[in-house]
Amino acid sequence: MLPLDPQADIGRRAWVACPNCDDRRGCATCQQGRPCRGHWRYLLSNTGSLLHLQCPSCRHVWNHETHFGATRSRM
Repeated sequence: MLPLDPQADIGRRAWVACPNCDDRRGCATCQQGRPCRGHWRYLLSNTGSLLHLQCPSCRHVWNHETHFGATRSRM
């Protein structure tokens, strides 16, 4: 298991499904698309609409493209 990233701050969270552990399965609140108290992710950083996240349950780190708001420019 990876260590918790030093940039992890409970004050910066996102509610996105973890592609590694699927810990939201069976949670009625998450299945309704609402933010719940137990299934959030650390928002480590972002570049426009690209989020850099870490799951507090399994410590998996990944990027998630939201396609919302300020999108990144294509190079």
